[in-house]
Amino acid sequence: MNQRLKLVDNQDTVSIRKQCELLSVHKSSLYYAPKGESQENLKIMRIMDEHYLSHPSEGVINVQDLLFAMGFLVNHKRVRRLLRLMGLMAIYPKRNLSKPGLKKYIQPYLLKGLTINRPNQVWQIDISYIPMKNGFLYLTAIIDVYSRYVVGWGISNTLDADVSLSILKQAIEDHGQPGIVNSDQGSQFTCEQWTDYLKGKGIRISMDGKGRAVDNIFIERFFRSLKYDYVYLHPANDGLELYQGVKEYIQYYNHTRHHQGIGRKIPASLYKSVA
Repeated sequence: MNQRLKLVDNQDTVSIRKQCELLSVHKSSLYYAPKGESQENLKIMRIMDEHYLSHPSEGVINVQDLLFAMGFLVNHKRVRRLLRLMGLMAIYPKRNLSKPGLKKYIQPYLLKGLTINRPNQVWQIDISYIPMKNGFLYLTAIIDVYSRYVVGWGISNTLDADVSLSILKQAIEDHGQPGIVNSDQGSQFTCEQWTDYLKGKGIRISMDGKGRAVDNIFIERFFRSLKYDYVYLHPANDGLELYQGVKEYIQYYNHTRHHQGIGRKIPASLYKSVA
């Protein structure tokens, strides 16, 4: 629906009404502004986000108990809705509940036992909820596993697949093509447009196994550092401020910070010395 709404052009010679009829969308959808979450819900989401970084295996009931202890009277339906809105899901083995039609796009995990010894050999991509003072946005980021260099990122207000794909395309244009791209099994990556693009480029697709907390560990560590070092300490007032803050942090992360996991080197120096 969102993709079809984006096709409506106010400058086109065809009337807005006719365009909506052709695209099978309601004209009112063009002017509808969804109501944001309440201040209490935003506070709850901020608490759940920080809790999830340290306790990713705790589900709805555990989170509800945590909120009860902090004085928030919330039922499990509200907790579940907010977690889904944030794109968070507890990590534990569970029944296969993949939606029909998406299962065929799930790919095997290719990184187990793989020796990663050069830049652009493996990239990891993921999406994270980013709280602000009055609202939230989503950050998509891609990291080069060998050097820990963040090769691409973007901020959006949706979890649509085309956002992740556009960020990947820009990263490839800026830094060249990776051999493998690893992601989780989110709907952004288990879809036709994602898999067809990567296969068309000759890029191998790797996906985390269900219930695996460490398969995409390097991009998860980046998000953790970003939130503790910037997002939680300096909550942004709006999207522009958030964009600028994330940009400055990634500049620091890539070009100044020494990383123990790569021998206390700076990602940019390691990435660009070989890439």
